[in-house]
Amino acid sequence: MNWITNYVRPRINSMLGRREVPENLWIKCPETGEMVFHKDLESNKWVIPASGYHMKMPAKARLADLFDNGEYESLPQPKVAQDPLKFRDSKKYIDRLRDSRVKTEQEDTILAGLGKVHGLKLVAVVHEFNFIGGSLGIAAGEAIVKAFERATFEKCPLVMFPASGGARMQEGILSLMQLPRTTVAVDLLKESGQPYIVVLTNPTTGGVTASYAMLGDIHLAEPGAEIGFAGKRVIEQTLREKLPEGFQTSEYLLEHGMVDMVVKRQDIPETLARLLKILTKKPVSAANDMNGGAIALAASA
Repeated sequence: MNWITNYVRPRINSMLGRREVPENLWIKCPETGEMVFHKDLESNKWVIPASGYHMKMPAKARLADLFDNGEYESLPQPKVAQDPLKFRDSKKYIDRLRDSRVKTEQEDTILAGLGKVHGLKLVAVVHEFNFIGGSLGIAAGEAIVKAFERATFEKCPLVMFPASGGARMQEGILSLMQLPRTTVAVDLLKESGQPYIVVLTNPTTGGVTASYAMLGDIHLAEPGAEIGFAGKRVIEQTLREKLPEGFQTSEYLLEHGMVDMVVKRQDIPETLARLLKILTKKPVSAANDMNGGAIALAASA
């Protein structure tokens, strides 16, 4: 313990009336280096106002922004085995779980909710990247399966917002087992006749890309999102070739047919509502008929 840092300095600050300044008070834009006040960033849905760069958005904020008036039913977090392999690298896995729960105030990386978007009922599933890189483990897999089951029971669409580095290595083969489990859950929803839309966010990689993230009826993506299986550096080392500029970004995948639309974060709720009303044969408002027809044409193409 550093006695001066942990005891003396706080005592002096309290006597002088000094306040600790939060470390995240100002956020630096990764593209331009511009410093943005965190309140301004939050009010703009975690999009840098000047550059339009899409920062990672917290899962709770994503759900609140998506549903009408921020109102939705939180789906329960399933209880699963903790640290089944007693894994340890530089730190115990159980300690990593505890630290992530304190930091994010979540049980695991998946949050799911049932609510309405522009009046249309749907289930939304969101990854929290700050929880061990949004990795897919037993708890996340179980939460995703339960969300698909709820959407099937409610006879409503499901929208997925992946943001993950892939399967969780600390759970080994048990994490990889979630890939076929979630794939079966997707198939059950589709067999019930309900649409499944994926909104790819930054980053979507690894086993998540290799399973439910690429099985949607329609794939949207946020601007500049990194989407792929293996990383760019790994691919270049394997092929011994330099990859094209912008490889694995939303825009590159749109150009090559892997993504149907690139949609700004501010436009996602309205775009999802129009798409899902078309897919479920619900009436689209007259003001959106032209846009809705264009989306339907793009989706069918």
